[in-house]
Amino acid sequence: HTKTKMLPTPAKFHYIFNLRDLSRIWEGMLHVEHEACTSLDSVLALWVHECSRVIADRFTNEQDVAWFLKAMKSVLQEEMGVASVSQEPYFVDFLREAPEPTGEEPEDADLDAPKVYEQVPSLEFLSEKLVSYMEQYNDMVRGAGMDLVFFKDAMVHLVKISRIIRTDRGNALLVGVGGSGKQSLTRLASFIAGYKTFQITLTRSYNANNLMDDLKFLYRTSGLEGKGITFIFTDNEVKDEGFLEYLNNVLSSGEVSNLFARDEMDEITGELIPVMKKQFPRRPPTQENLYDYFISRARRNLHVVLCFSPVGEKFRNRALKFPGLISGCTMDWFSRWPRDALIAVAQHFLSSYDIVCSTDTKREVVKAMGVFQDFVAETCVSYFDRYRRSTHVTPKSYLSFIGGYKTIYSSKKDQIGELANRMNTGLEKLVEASASVAELSEELVMKEKELAVASAKADKVLTEVTVKAQAAEKVKAEVQKVKDKAQALVDDIEADKAVAEEKLAKAKPALAEAEAALQTIKAADIATVRKLGKPPHLIMRIMDCALLLFQRKLDPMAADPDRPGPKPSWGESLKMMSQSGFLQALQSFPKDTINEETVELLAPYLEMEDYNLETAKKVCGNVAGLLSWTKAMAFFYTINKEVLPLKANLAVQEVRLKGAMADLAKAQATLDEKQKELDVVQAQYDAAMREKQTLLDDAESCRNKMQAASALIGGLAGEKERWTRQSKEFQEQIGRLVGDVLLATGFLSYSGPFNQEFRLHLMKGWEKELCKRNIPFSRDLNITAMLVDNATIGEWNLQGLPNDDLSIQNGIITTKATRYPLLMDPQGQGKAWIRNREKSSDLLITALNHKYFRNHLEDALSLGRPLLIENVGEELDPALDNVLEKNFIKSGKTLKVKVGDKEVDVMPGFTLYITTKLANPSYTPEISARTAIIDFTVTMKGLEDQLLGRVILTEKQELEAERVKLMEEVTANKRNMSELEDNLLYRLTSTQGSLVEDQSLIAVLRTTKETALEVNEKLVVAAETEVKINSAREEYRPVASQGSILYFLIVEMSMVNTMYQTSLKQFLGIFDHSMHRSEKSPIASKRIKNIIDYLTFEVFRYSCRGLYENHKFLFTLLLPLKIGLRSGAIKHDELQTFIKGGAALDLKACPSKPAKWITDMIWLNLVELSKLPQFSQILDQVSRNERGWKVWFDKDAPEEAQIPDGYHISLDSFSKLLLIRCWCQDRTLAQARKYIAEVMGERYAEGVILDLEQTWEESDPRTPLICFLSMGSDPTNNIEALAKKLKLECRAISMGQGQEVHARRLLQQSMSSGGWVLLQNCHLGLNFMEELLETVTETEGVHESSRIWITTEVHPKFPISLLQTSIKFTNEPPEGVKAGVKRTYAGISSEQLDYTNLPQWKSLLYAVAFLHTTVQERRKFGPLGWNIPYEFNQADFTASVQFVQNHLDDMDPKKGVCWNTVHYMLGEVQYGGRVTDDYDKRLLNTYAKVWFGEHMFSESFAFYKGYSIPQCKTIEQFREAIDHLPLVDTPEVFGLHPNADITFQSNMAQEVLDTIMNIQPKDSSGGSGETRESIVFRIADDMLEKLPPDYIPHEIKARLQKMGALSSMNIFLRQEIDRMQRVITLVRHTLQDLKLAIEGTIIMSENLRDALDSMYDAKVPEIWRKVSWESSTLGFWFTELLERNNQFSYWIFTARPNVFWMTGFFNPQGFLTAMRQEVTRAHKGWALDSVILHNDVTKMMKDEVQHPPAEGVYVHGLYLDGAGWDRRGCKLTEPPAKVLFTQLPVIHLYAVNTAEHTKDSKVYMCPVYKKPRRTDLTYITAVALRTPTAPSHAANPDYWILRGVALLCDIK
Repeated sequence: HTKTKMLPTPAKFHYIFNLRDLSRIWEGMLHVEHEACTSLDSVLALWVHECSRVIADRFTNEQDVAWFLKAMKSVLQEEMGVASVSQEPYFVDFLREAPEPTGEEPEDADLDAPKVYEQVPSLEFLSEKLVSYMEQYNDMVRGAGMDLVFFKDAMVHLVKISRIIRTDRGNALLVGVGGSGKQSLTRLASFIAGYKTFQITLTRSYNANNLMDDLKFLYRTSGLEGKGITFIFTDNEVKDEGFLEYLNNVLSSGEVSNLFARDEMDEITGELIPVMKKQFPRRPPTQENLYDYFISRARRNLHVVLCFSPVGEKFRNRALKFPGLISGCTMDWFSRWPRDALIAVAQHFLSSYDIVCSTDTKREVVKAMGVFQDFVAETCVSYFDRYRRSTHVTPKSYLSFIGGYKTIYSSKKDQIGELANRMNTGLEKLVEASASVAELSEELVMKEKELAVASAKADKVLTEVTVKAQAAEKVKAEVQKVKDKAQALVDDIEADKAVAEEKLAKAKPALAEAEAALQTIKAADIATVRKLGKPPHLIMRIMDCALLLFQRKLDPMAADPDRPGPKPSWGESLKMMSQSGFLQALQSFPKDTINEETVELLAPYLEMEDYNLETAKKVCGNVAGLLSWTKAMAFFYTINKEVLPLKANLAVQEVRLKGAMADLAKAQATLDEKQKELDVVQAQYDAAMREKQTLLDDAESCRNKMQAASALIGGLAGEKERWTRQSKEFQEQIGRLVGDVLLATGFLSYSGPFNQEFRLHLMKGWEKELCKRNIPFSRDLNITAMLVDNATIGEWNLQGLPNDDLSIQNGIITTKATRYPLLMDPQGQGKAWIRNREKSSDLLITALNHKYFRNHLEDALSLGRPLLIENVGEELDPALDNVLEKNFIKSGKTLKVKVGDKEVDVMPGFTLYITTKLANPSYTPEISARTAIIDFTVTMKGLEDQLLGRVILTEKQELEAERVKLMEEVTANKRNMSELEDNLLYRLTSTQGSLVEDQSLIAVLRTTKETALEVNEKLVVAAETEVKINSAREEYRPVASQGSILYFLIVEMSMVNTMYQTSLKQFLGIFDHSMHRSEKSPIASKRIKNIIDYLTFEVFRYSCRGLYENHKFLFTLLLPLKIGLRSGAIKHDELQTFIKGGAALDLKACPSKPAKWITDMIWLNLVELSKLPQFSQILDQVSRNERGWKVWFDKDAPEEAQIPDGYHISLDSFSKLLLIRCWCQDRTLAQARKYIAEVMGERYAEGVILDLEQTWEESDPRTPLICFLSMGSDPTNNIEALAKKLKLECRAISMGQGQEVHARRLLQQSMSSGGWVLLQNCHLGLNFMEELLETVTETEGVHESSRIWITTEVHPKFPISLLQTSIKFTNEPPEGVKAGVKRTYAGISSEQLDYTNLPQWKSLLYAVAFLHTTVQERRKFGPLGWNIPYEFNQADFTASVQFVQNHLDDMDPKKGVCWNTVHYMLGEVQYGGRVTDDYDKRLLNTYAKVWFGEHMFSESFAFYKGYSIPQCKTIEQFREAIDHLPLVDTPEVFGLHPNADITFQSNMAQEVLDTIMNIQPKDSSGGSGETRESIVFRIADDMLEKLPPDYIPHEIKARLQKMGALSSMNIFLRQEIDRMQRVITLVRHTLQDLKLAIEGTIIMSENLRDALDSMYDAKVPEIWRKVSWESSTLGFWFTELLERNNQFSYWIFTARPNVFWMTGFFNPQGFLTAMRQEVTRAHKGWALDSVILHNDVTKMMKDEVQHPPAEGVYVHGLYLDGAGWDRRGCKLTEPPAKVLFTQLPVIHLYAVNTAEHTKDSKVYMCPVYKKPRRTDLTYITAVALRTPTAPSHAANPDYWILRGVALLCDIK
């Protein structure tokens, strides 16, 4: 049943059912033991369970499952007659408990829970069981922390997984969006089954070898140790598709080739021998058997669980490439969590969480959460449809939504609760204060009474005190006298003492010196002196002096015979010295005993001249000290004699003093006694007074308190009301928090990836939901204000976050979301903001491909620094997974996280930011769930607001300053208010005890009241000012709005060509520059106009400089279109008509056209045009006034002429442009130039000339200059010339393999020492470009004159960031003959011109230059010019000139130039060498033949009238002659017809329009309210209806037999019909699939997506084009399909046609060959080789042909391109003006034998091509056409060769 009904489709490719599934069902049923299956019901339940598991688990939607259940029921009914079976039975094997160990059991008893496969009694029971298992799991596994909610789906999936992995060889394939719980459930199931779980650890370098190592580990565990192990493998881990090859092997055969080396295998098998012996005793342990045993054991125990995501194409492709992934696994498809699951999860997390609301509301909140998630999921789909941006929500995002809700709710509730508490406390205190006042008034009365009593008591004590005091006073006076007397004595004594002391002080230094001198004498020294027999005279004298001082006896005085002076008494001295204690006596010498006499006796000794220290030291060494001492003693006496009398006097005085002191003591005692009595009385008095004072104070303070309290209560009356109000409001606010936080969390969790419009849409939807469920929330909730305060926003703005709403919301999500942010930030604004914001926190910046990325990540984690990963692509490094999921493991106090294979500490302060430059990345649901994706793309509105800020800053600085000041003031004031209020509340709440006692509080209150009044006034003023300021700002909005349009236009240009990248930073530079440079004016409106004009032109100049020629005009045209669209001057549908015309219409469905001369395309355009209001009448008018319109249409320049029917006056320039575009596409660009000039101004209509020097001036050393190369343009010479002019060195290098080293060297050189570097062809060195950018931006100190010039071709992988920082320019060859020859002659020097004096030289040189320009100019005419556009360049010219010089050098002057050689060399070698197409070669040779010959030297020769060879002598003359050439060339200069210009212009116009169409945003709504999808659906329906039926093979065969299957024409027909059938089948399949894909039944594949886009744009889908034919629009293509098919079906089912439509064949050459064969067979003796085609043009048109020709075929439907046809004379003629293609009458093609045929020279051999593109692929044959008769120059076939005449089968 299932196999026939459930067929695989692209979306359900895994619906493949085979016998494996049957065996799985039985295997599952046989798991049951008899005890668990006792009744018929249980057997049936088991059968239902197993069938559902194996078959139904892979179904992707509910309908399929329902169908299967129904099918099962009907089978039971039919086969067994059982009516019904219990609903959804589930069987598991983990319900039994483990037996309790009693201690009695034997050693080997199994204590694990028995695994019995049995039915689950109820889901509740299962849920309890699972919760307990989960708790065990969390206890046992490190860092697990699993918190699962077992809602029904989760349990069912767990049962499914558990069932698969408990089966031997059970492998599971779980498919579901990331975050559905696949891995968590598998881990738990594996734990319950008692298996280990293994998952590979991805590192940056993880590769197939690492995978092999991991597989070895798995095989060892499962095969060798025989343990069950679950291998979880997710699609994130498929680093290389090759990994799946291994897994495919593991799943299908269990063997991975070459997994183990020989020796490893031997080791394993060796260890397995005993194991196998035990299990299979009879099996011999051969190597073979052991290996088989190992593999089968490994397969039995290894359970691979693949967790894949069904999003995108990857899963399908992988499953198709590796079928084992599906056939080797049992599948389980995780569908989107149903709403009840979402609700159950929310219920689980919120049930125990405290929310202030009723239980009903809480229930509703839980439900609302589920609805929120679903609503976002739906929004994601519509967002994708509308903007082609993919976003996802997954269960994981839902969990973070719930988590976020709890966090925000708690913080908000605490915050408001805190405020409310303070309010309430404040209010309580106020009530308290009122009570206190009443108490105080009673107290006051009591106090007054007590006061009177105390007063009386104090007076009485006072009288007693007075009496006693007087008595004491008297005694006091007496004592005082005695005291004074004693004091006088003391003073005298002191004075005398002082004098004596002072005098003695003078002798102090001398004494000290003597003491010191004595110290130096030792007893030993004295002994030495004593021993001297004959001591020196001086010693003896010193000793004499000592004797004198000691008043010892001396020898009687006698004169010394040896010396003058007395004779020493040495004997006495010896006596004295020998007494013990001599030294002691010296030291304690009584100085006061020295008297006058002694001193006199000493004098003669002392006065001797050698009596001094120096001499003494010499003579007697240490004893010299005695000499100083004797001198000092004498000196001391002179002073002491004055002091001695004073000392005697002192002694007398002391005695008198003693007496006086005794008297004093007596008097003092009397006084003390009296004083004591006095003190007692005084104390009594003081006490009385104190009591009185206390009472007074009390009364006073009581009175003050009363006043204060009254003031307080009065003052706070206002506050009381306000607080009471606010307190109530807080209660309400807490009540409303439920809803508010729900909205805020929804906003943070979900709105990141959406744009402004969709964010609002989400908020509206959520608010509706809350209303519906009666969940309270604030109606005018401002999310921004709720989540962040103004001050923070202000800070962010200073850090560079733009100030528009969207950016601020993005800022909030970045900082507040629960997940780490991933910013889609193509303009780099988010990144700049983060860099500034985190600068102070030491931000680390890295990139995924940075070589130290891992280190950066680990450093940031372990040092707690913020990390910014910039420029990521669509994939993230798996190492980040744990960090992004915040899988932090708590170990002790710290958190750790696994990064790859190692654990890293996570420090507070770590946070992660990821940014990408991609404008529209499509991230997988997994990444969406792990990160908070935020769309930071600048929006038009957002940019406008930013620019407005900028304008105001420069233009109205004071305004902006005022606004900022105002905002600051308002913020400050509000803050001030709240601070005062807080302060007041704080004081109220923190005052201990009574309020009325706190004086300062009352002061605070007063200030608060005053400030509050002031602030309120200020706020009112501020509000008024703000209104004024805002209106003044609005005046400048047009500038900002214009800027925004311009920027988005520039961005759009990058879709035209990836190289056109301009960063927002560059644009802002131009914007600011425009404001500074534009003309000032006091009148605002005038100033605004000046800025806009300047800015627009500046942007136009800047952008055009960096665009290729063909895009410059496109950009210029888009400018007014965009501005018009924005201002409403152009409507959306007008623009669509302009771009598409009537391409999408079907000619058959339109009114028929009134005249033959109007082409189909024009008529379709007019039908489309008539849908616009201003042209509603146009179809009738054309029908009525057909002649008038024809006259207008035939004019050369209709856009300059009067338009008929009054349109000339009624239309504005855009409508005129529309009309011209519809009538004559070739004049579109001319009219567009007029339109641009009218709308934008003349200067926009002219081109922008590149001025290299000015470009260089704009640059700086850090801004590279990039030139985009194009055919025949190389700026090298110009750059080098400029460098020479500026006297700078320019070093060039051409990039390519291995050139990086040299480039690096040049770069360093230039940066350090100046000069330019020119890197050529950088598209060949892309890897170096990234490095170059880093070098340029990061290098410190770059030399001022350093510049980097880069030339590159367009390359899709060229680094965007480099393009965005550079100045870009193009340098293309000029257009037109004059410019081309001029450029050539600019490079010819006068030496070269005077190379030889041969007369032919200058003419030949000029002719080669002219030819050089002509071959280049012809390119622009498309196929008419050259079949293949060749890259002729300067080298061809140089080589040709060189050849001419050589030829002239070798020439024999008599014979002259050998023209054959010249023709051959130019036509076949120099220029012809490039040419690959035979007809192009013919053309070149013709040019050489016609222009080069003796005739070129005659006066009358001219290439074309007005283009002759100038006869000049000098180079200047030549250049002047060239300047006189016409500015615009007619195509006839090149030998083409003037009509060729029309083709060229039409193609140009078509290209411009196509490009505009390609870059239009693919908005779902095409203005008509219909989505793209529904429009395409309609087209597909329509085409399917008209599509011809399939050809039935046997019918075809029968018809061919009848017609003669082997005739050559019929063989050809059979091949054609086969090909036609292929096209019809493909178209039918594509359209049917496309319809299914639009309905969502199947996946929208790449091809279908392309078909959808193409059909919407009226183009042919690529896959159809590949098997069919080229066509300009889908309408024409489909019409052609029908017409081709008609010819075939007529031929096969009716008869061979009389005249063939050759265009309708896939292989026209085959057709002609078949015809030749037919003719050859008809003539005896003709050989096919010698038979050639020949033809005659008849005079008949197709309708006039009555019967086929006798021989050969008639062919119709050929068109002449580049010529007309004369039907009468059957010959070529000039085409009428404006007629590009002329239909040729029927041609008779037949074959002739070469032998009998002669050639006619008056015939032009005209090539026939299938399509307007003339290439070898579309070439069919050549036919002979007769040329006009002489004397006309058109008689020569050369004339038509230069015209480029050809026949085309199809001209669309």
